[in-house]
This record gives sequence, structure tokens and C-alpha cells, in this order.
Amino acid sequence: MLEALTVASTAEQQAAGYADTLREILQQPQTWQGTAELVNRPEVARVFAHALANKPAHIVLTGSGSSMYIGESIAPTLQAGLAVPVQAIAAGTLLTHWRGVLPPGSGLLVSLARSGDSPESCGVVSRLLDEAPGWRHLVITCNAKGKLATLYRDEPRVDVVVLDERTNDRSLVMTSSFSNLLLAGTGLLRDTASALQLDAQSPLAENAQRVFDRYGDAIAEIAQRPMTSAVYLGSGGGIGVAHEAALKMLEMTGGKVITLAETFLGLRHGPMSSVHPGTLIVAFLSPDATVRGYEIDLLRELSRKGLGLGKLIVGEGIPADLLDERDVAIELQGLGTHGEVPTLLAHVVVGQLLAFFRCLQLGDKPDTPSQGVLTRVVGEFAIHGAAP
Repeated sequence: MLEALTVASTAEQQAAGYADTLREILQQPQTWQGTAELVNRPEVARVFAHALANKPAHIVLTGSGSSMYIGESIAPTLQAGLAVPVQAIAAGTLLTHWRGVLPPGSGLLVSLARSGDSPESCGVVSRLLDEAPGWRHLVITCNAKGKLATLYRDEPRVDVVVLDERTNDRSLVMTSSFSNLLLAGTGLLRDTASALQLDAQSPLAENAQRVFDRYGDAIAEIAQRPMTSAVYLGSGGGIGVAHEAALKMLEMTGGKVITLAETFLGLRHGPMSSVHPGTLIVAFLSPDATVRGYEIDLLRELSRKGLGLGKLIVGEGIPADLLDERDVAIELQGLGTHGEVPTLLAHVVVGQLLAFFRCLQLGDKPDTPSQGVLTRVVGEFAIHGAAP
């Protein structure tokens, strides 16, 4: 099915409403190479080094929607690599309650944004520049013309990195922007960011291309089942990808598929009750063998209880006994070779394709789902006075 969609003419793709989204999903292996090359340029490496000058006491990653989930995805990798507390806090929460959630004192706030034009984006940076002057700022964005990239050019406490324009997705949903911002965010690790090393780009691209070439039809098939809800499971940074994949499904189906993102261990504590006969279980397995042991135990429990419509399991070394005739395994090799980030990127691609195919199955248009409800960039709203 994926091949048939790609060989259709541009006019046919546009008429069916998927031209931008499909192009932006499929271009990711190439754009990852470009992002790695960009972050390895001396002038960009100096920007990251400047942001980390004097080793900040805390690092907070922020954004809205998908951009927030990028922060969730890479926070554990950055904390392990930098030996500094790193957490993700939604831009909306910082806008309204920064005094209660931002660590006291000084630190580095990393704003992740596709457009950089959402009201919260500049609202948070401007407020904290005034009211939390001890905090430095690093902006990573896909839009050179966005407010985040242009408004603070004369502010010495703000550094900006702009990714290639191709990553500034035209589709309503974030796809290549999400994965490239995720990859670029690990530039804070500089020389120790193994996923950003140029020799790591071939395995990254090969795994994504394997998803497209070998598993595209299987993902399309499972998306055509009578799915009413989907539960996405991840551990560590994988919970950020689970949140993002759940959001992609929700956005692209206009809420026709109800979604939930949870950790594997957290599912037992109440959320398992939401797994019904029409629920697809999407499991993003960790590259860490110990963590994967917990995840596999949970999946076996779901099988014993006969829960769900079926399982879509993504990972390496997937045990055969986890699968029955309803399940699909996406087996990818060498995911843990360069840390957790390559695993997260592979999982992201699967989540994007699943939502894309489900959207088409429901007769909707991936480029403009939820017409009249959602917009590519959140519209302007009032930024009110100082947060309590």
C-alpha cells in the first residue's frame, strides 16, 4: 500500500490530502543526516557549548504538544550524559505556574519548536527573561522566520539553532520536525552524542527505511482493523514517544480513535481497564535488556488475559512467544548500539505510519485532519499578567 501511495502523481496525492504528510514522513532518513551534519558544524557546536557555559545547575526542556514530548523523550539521555538534573515541563505550565515548577536559582531552558510562533513559545521566554534572569535560553527550531528565532537576536542570554527548512513540516501534524528536533536536542551532549556522530547516520537511516520497505504493508493492514482505541506503551524516554504516537493517532483521526499513552509498569495500576476488544496495543520495547524484561512480562500478561484487538510490537530480539496470529512484530537490528535515541527515532516512524494509514482508512486527509478544529500553528491568544 505504501508503494502505491508514493507512486501516485503529486496531483493525485494532493487531491487525496496526504502529499505533505507522506513526503515528510519518508524524508526523515535524509533529513537526519542533514541535522547531524548541521550540529557537527563548528559554529553550531559553539552555540551548544555557549549554552552550557559554566555548567547549568538544571536543564528544563519545554515546548507545547509534540514539542513537549520531544523533551520527555530525550531528558533521560541528557541527564545521564551531562550529570545535570534534566526535566521536561510544558510551555503552558511554565507560562501559568513557572514559580511553582521551574527549579529555583539558575539553569538552562531549552525551547523546542517547529514554527516558534505558538503564543506560549515567546510568552515563556519573554516572561522568564524578565522574571527569572538567572536562566539562560537555547532555542532549537525548524523555522528561521519564526518569532523564537528572530525576536531575541540582541539578547545575549538567548542562543538559537535553526534546522534545515525541509524539517519545517507543511502538514498540520509534526513528523520530520519532531524527529529532527529530537535528534538535534542531543547536541547538548556534543562529542558524547553518539547518535549524532556521522557514522551513526547510516544505521539510523537503514532502520527507518526498513520500516518503510519491509513493514509498511503490515502497519497498513493493522491500521485497517476495527480499531476504536489504541494504547501506546514506552519506558524511559520511550514514554515521550508513546505520548507523541498517541497524539499523532488522535490528531490524524480527529479523535475517532481514542488513545492512551502509559509506561509498561504503569499500565497495571488502573489503565489496563481501558484495554477493550477494539483496543490496539502498541509496544515500544526498550533497548536495555533489564528494562525489556519488565516490558515483556507485561505483554505476556496481556496475552494471558486475552486483552486487546492485537499487539504491534517494535524492538529488537522480540520473543516469538509474545506473538499470536493477531499480532505484528517489527524487528529492527542494532537499535541500542548508539544509545536510546536511535530506538526512539525508529519507534517514532512506526507511530507516524500507523496514524497515517488509519487516517486514510477512515476516509480522512492526513495533511488537514480535524478541519476547522486544529490549525498548523495555534492561533494567537492573550498572554495575561504575571503568573501566580
